[in-house]
Amino acid sequence: MPVNSFEDYPMSWKPQKSKLEKPYYLSIAASLEADILSGKLPENTKLPPQRELADFLDLNLSTVTRAYKLCELKGLLYAVTGRGTFVSPGTSTQNTFLEKDEGVIEMGMIKPFYESNQAVRNAARLVLDREESIRLFEYSNPLGTKRQINAARKWLRRIGVDAGEENVLLSAGAQNALSVILISLFRAGDKIVVDNFTYTNFKGLANFLHIQLIAVPADGYGMSPDGLLNICKNTEIRGIYLMPTCSNPTSIFMPQSRREELTEIIRRFRLLVIEDDIYSFLSAYGQNAPDAKPLFSLVPEQTVHICSISKSLCAGLRVAFIAFPDRYRELLVSGMLGINLKTVSLNSEIITELIESGEAQNIVKQKILSARKRNQIFRSVFPSSHTDKIEHFFHWLPLPAHLTSEELELLALRKGIHVLGSHRFAMQNENKSSYVRLSIASPNTEDDLKKGLLILKNIFREKQMHFFV
Repeated sequence: MPVNSFEDYPMSWKPQKSKLEKPYYLSIAASLEADILSGKLPENTKLPPQRELADFLDLNLSTVTRAYKLCELKGLLYAVTGRGTFVSPGTSTQNTFLEKDEGVIEMGMIKPFYESNQAVRNAARLVLDREESIRLFEYSNPLGTKRQINAARKWLRRIGVDAGEENVLLSAGAQNALSVILISLFRAGDKIVVDNFTYTNFKGLANFLHIQLIAVPADGYGMSPDGLLNICKNTEIRGIYLMPTCSNPTSIFMPQSRREELTEIIRRFRLLVIEDDIYSFLSAYGQNAPDAKPLFSLVPEQTVHICSISKSLCAGLRVAFIAFPDRYRELLVSGMLGINLKTVSLNSEIITELIESGEAQNIVKQKILSARKRNQIFRSVFPSSHTDKIEHFFHWLPLPAHLTSEELELLALRKGIHVLGSHRFAMQNENKSSYVRLSIASPNTEDDLKKGLLILKNIFREKQMHFFV
């Protein structure tokens, strides 16, 4: 055995030597990527030092360096000077949208009731049947036409966001809107406060842009004002990221009183608010749903509001509306044009047709009715503590003490259920594996939902874990 053998040396990651092929750096990178995306390597895992891994594999240091660098360029890894190389947050959820095996009940990804897509197709036909539709296949206004902007403003007003024609932009979905905002209004090294369980794609994007996220404690009403105040007093914070209506993943609805408390701190420390309110329609259109003003209306001079239509109208068209104060227009327009993250004009026109015809309201109301039925099924299996009267698309459940979220994911998948554990969303180690997010909108039928919930309840009750290596 070579003197520098690492066969028995404990390392956080070891690729199988027998499976490596030339060129070795590509083979190592592919193996590393597979283990990250599968969840085998959790986020923030520290990888072996490059020299140690090179010695273990009996390869040149430069080969391992190239492999790490390739994964870093893909956003899978990040390096900290003097500390090492780590798995990027949120990367293990990049395969959430991959097709699952037939027979698996989907409760991880949040599918927003696709039954309404027939109405979307009808709107698309109306748009394409018009003589002027041929122009939709040409280069178009990258910021949206006047008709599209005004339709966006109409939709935004219904959820309490009143913005002028020059204060609204269209983007290709919420993720691209977040990219434009972070690239245009923030710089590497800036700090943004977030909930202690946070939307994974935002975590990954911030990490890719070297923006630091600071976790703030939360309670049943959302981010803690005392926690936010304490952090702002001791750390220079540039921005705050909030999902006030059905926060993802915790499904918390932030009441008006909590929004006002946070607004006082936001004003005091001049924080730039990123309000990602994709589920605002559930409050605006829901029967007996609570009424709470968006942060954009409470502190408009410091808020950039994102309203994606992927959950309310159509997931596949990838359209989101961005509302902002005058001071940010030039920067946001420059950012959007610079990185070309505008939406497709045809998609925007279909959404415009839905809004102007009134069909958009019908779609939303039907989705809320569908959600109401599924929430009744959910409550019949898991009594809900929600008192906000929102028809949630997903729920956040605490796990029994004997079960971690990593274990639950594995056990559930073995029994034909795909779920997402809280470790994927956690910003800190405390209680990071204590919850699971369940999408009740995603199973194909109500019977599938009931079946999946009952299976999960049985897993919760089983105190003996059956894992086989």
